[in-house]
Amino acid sequence: MPVPVCTLCGTEYEETDQPPDLCAICADDRQYVLPSGQKWTNSEALAAGYANTFRELEPGLMAIAMAPKFAIGQQALLVMTPAGNVLWDCIPLIDEATARIIEALGGLSAIAISHPHYYSAMVSWSETLGGVPVHLHEDDRAWVMRDSDNIRFWSGDVTEILPGVTMVRTGGHFAGSCVLHWADGADGRGAMLCGDTLQVNPDCRRVSFMRSYPSYMPLSARVVERLVGRLAPYDFERLYGPFAGKAVLANAKAEMLRSADIYVEAVSGRGEADREA
Repeated sequence: MPVPVCTLCGTEYEETDQPPDLCAICADDRQYVLPSGQKWTNSEALAAGYANTFRELEPGLMAIAMAPKFAIGQQALLVMTPAGNVLWDCIPLIDEATARIIEALGGLSAIAISHPHYYSAMVSWSETLGGVPVHLHEDDRAWVMRDSDNIRFWSGDVTEILPGVTMVRTGGHFAGSCVLHWADGADGRGAMLCGDTLQVNPDCRRVSFMRSYPSYMPLSARVVERLVGRLAPYDFERLYGPFAGKAVLANAKAEMLRSADIYVEAVSGRGEADREA
């Protein structure tokens, strides 16, 4: 039976004759349901109408994205290490061609996901690639719409998936929102893969922080200060966002810290506009 997939967020649900009336992830205040109402597709229709593209971002890091764009339009990032490969975040399509390419690149040791908006087709990816473990933070357990024995819930603030590849829970966008630190990225200077925990701005230099990006709901100054504090122990020269072309390619940690200072000043009412009011 084809797996139901929400057309707006790309999340797959349990195999059933009739999908739910609403996608729970889109009905949450961080996402949205269109005025035209809930719409569904399925895994077979996606495989017939879309394909995945692969693009090297730097040695050891590949971006995988659907073409044409579907749902949110995020990319998954494949981190390739001597100890194995990790898929960071997920996209709605996994087909035979994608599986063959990933196997040719060394296979997949783990899937790690930043937050529920990118759970997507994580179970289908896991099953297609041989039962790969899917690492999710337990604080977001309630957002799993298709269960699997391959899902591994973890707790606390840090877990090392493979040597030098570490998930860090920051909270913020979701209670269990995470980033992935890749110590060997950027020629050993470190890279951070941020999901929606941070969002790379159009200048590809600064970043911002939101509870809801489509609804323009900011996070508090206190939450952003805590989030940035949890990233302070990690060095990273580059920061890769979830969308094509959105990356801070130099001095990323310093730019993140500076962006956080600007953000906290603004939402605390201490910005230039507030002083002039």
